[in-house]
Amino acid sequence: MVFLVGLGGAGLAFYYYFQGFNRAVLEKFEARLWELPARVYARPLELYPGLILGSDMLERELNLMGYQKISLPGNLDIPGKYNRMGNRFELFCRPFDFGDKKVGSFWLEIKIEDGRVSGLKSRGNYNVPDMVRLDPVLVGSFYPASKEDRILVEMDKIPQLLPKTIISVEDRRFYTHYGVEPKAILRALVVNLKKQEMTQGASTITQQLARNFFLTKEKTWTRKLNEVFMSAALELNYTKDDILEAYVNEVYLGQDGNRSIHGFGLASVFYFGKSIQNLKAHEVALLVGLLKGPSYYNPRKYPDRAINRRNTVLKTMALQGVLSGGQAGEARAMPLGVIKKPTRANSLFPAYLDLVKRQLLKEYREDDLRSMGLRIFTALDPQVQLAAELTVEAQLDRLAVKKGLRKEKLEVSVVVAATGSNEIQALVGGKIPHYNGFNRALDARRPIGSLIKPAIFLTALGHPDTYTLVTRVNDGPVKVPMVDGGNWVPRNFDRKYHGQIPLYLALVNSYNASTVRIGMDMGLAQVLETLQKMGFQRQVAMYPSSLLGSLEMSPLEVAQIYQTLASGGFYSSARSIRTIYRPDGGLVQRYPLAIEQHLDLGAVFLLNKMLQAVVMEGTAKSLEKILPQDLGVAGKTGSTNNLKDSWFAGFTGNRLAVVWVGRDDNQSCNLTGSAGAMQIFGHLMGQIPNQPLALVPPENVEWAVIDANTGFLSDETCPNAMAIPFISGSVPIKSVPCSPGAMPSKTSGGNKKPRYLIDWFREFLK
Repeated sequence: MVFLVGLGGAGLAFYYYFQGFNRAVLEKFEARLWELPARVYARPLELYPGLILGSDMLERELNLMGYQKISLPGNLDIPGKYNRMGNRFELFCRPFDFGDKKVGSFWLEIKIEDGRVSGLKSRGNYNVPDMVRLDPVLVGSFYPASKEDRILVEMDKIPQLLPKTIISVEDRRFYTHYGVEPKAILRALVVNLKKQEMTQGASTITQQLARNFFLTKEKTWTRKLNEVFMSAALELNYTKDDILEAYVNEVYLGQDGNRSIHGFGLASVFYFGKSIQNLKAHEVALLVGLLKGPSYYNPRKYPDRAINRRNTVLKTMALQGVLSGGQAGEARAMPLGVIKKPTRANSLFPAYLDLVKRQLLKEYREDDLRSMGLRIFTALDPQVQLAAELTVEAQLDRLAVKKGLRKEKLEVSVVVAATGSNEIQALVGGKIPHYNGFNRALDARRPIGSLIKPAIFLTALGHPDTYTLVTRVNDGPVKVPMVDGGNWVPRNFDRKYHGQIPLYLALVNSYNASTVRIGMDMGLAQVLETLQKMGFQRQVAMYPSSLLGSLEMSPLEVAQIYQTLASGGFYSSARSIRTIYRPDGGLVQRYPLAIEQHLDLGAVFLLNKMLQAVVMEGTAKSLEKILPQDLGVAGKTGSTNNLKDSWFAGFTGNRLAVVWVGRDDNQSCNLTGSAGAMQIFGHLMGQIPNQPLALVPPENVEWAVIDANTGFLSDETCPNAMAIPFISGSVPIKSVPCSPGAMPSKTSGGNKKPRYLIDWFREFLK
């Protein structure tokens, strides 16, 4: 009786003990809640006839996409390969889910002539659309705390050779046992007891999954017992195919820095640069062979060990009938085939990824970013980003040599945005772009120098009854009373004063004295209000010295205020993200373009005309040696006291770029805005497609012909006549005859066309 009671009690204890494991298995395994990193993608490369695209730039982007270059067209056997013959490319394009559309793999030929795509065609019955999207560059990922990375795959979408090989090598009786192999466990138990330690495991696939998915890797008798119960619970509740699919996605197969490679889906990409669907027999054998010890058989570090282990697996595959003897022999003759450079664990562009993360954290929890498997599509343009990085490297070297500076002391940051949408296309956070450190583009708040001046002149032009482009302003000595009883006496960079000058000239030549006069006349509060309308969002205290750029901003903040000018007065917040999708393809969020008119369109038009003149005739005139004048670049140089900071902000018809050069220790870099930052701007813009800046006057702007010497209305036949834009209602009322001593124009019978604003600037400065 006592025996029966004891037996019943033991059975009841076993039942409740097992139920505990059963509940744990059901709770976690039912949901299959792997922590999946969020993946961040660049904009897809959209190809169409006429697209401005150089052959070398296309090849650089293909390499960033992870496409493998092959020498013979006939070797384009799987997606993800390309061949280049001069300016002609052949690609086997990879399938990709863009969120709004899924595209399968297809063959594509691209022809480039004179720096443009001249033709696209494919093979067979595939009709190439007018525009073809290639799978985008993976910018980086946000990994879970465990640093595990994986690409989930489904059993019906992987080559059947893989599960057959796994079973033949790891667990031949997988489909007949109930999660454990008693004989194998008993055999391992005897060995372990003799050695007084856990040296043999005898684990089935189910046990390996239970250990990886639910338990720790410690070698103890308790853990081994728990593993058996977990395995039994898995077998009780799920099919063999469910268990095998989970195993394929869970197993550890290597290490990439602090990122651990889990599952055959990611391992296929990590080792061979291809999707799991395209694995060949020798590649399957290598991956399965890694199960025995990913570190010991690391094919990049220990190729001899790896190839021996692979061949052992191939031998087993032949013995188990998974491959024929001939197939196994052919596979053994193959090289390892492991790609030299795997997909990088760290971001290709860490500064840009930092921007994306900061924008995401305004709406999402960091834990969700690191575990939900979100697919984030951004506005990063790899070609612009690469051009920015290459320019920074080359120009910092040149500047250091030219100025006799130590290159290691110089630092730099660059922001490039689309003028219309304010999408950030490129971001460089330092002179070592791939270094994931201090992000100067976002966090380095530096005095902006003369970059603040457009805000002052824009404020003035908002009062057309007082200020027009030709209003005379005083560039003589100016004293500003200070709270300590003293006076602040700003001086011009050339240490000269220039008397009464047209307003436009004060900005074109970046004169400090006249600028301070205008700013004090408008009032510091109004200038700050203008800055805020332009997009500056922080609350700061304004001082008279702020009018000459003591105000500190990050390059991204500068880009924001200048983008509002570049868009003609319409504000849109800087953004890096376009859309976010769940792993199943469902749309999480779309970030549409939102535009608000913040500034008077006429005043912005007049200001932008002056910024074009800065480049044509003013402090940025040397830019003409780098970029063609017909590009119509508008921009502004900026320097700070003792030449500690070198700035340039400028824009074309489609792109805005802000460049800062300086030193982290706040010592002088000995570079003006034009000698330093502007050089990087010019060479960067010269490497990427740009549209000319053609300023279109808004409805509240009218043109009038005036006399250059007086600023009053004049006859268009006078030699000094020129056409000037004015805000409606601010055109001068007074008229003057032709300037004394001037002869009437004899061209076209006295009907000479008046010169326009830019021509006037050129003539005036001679």
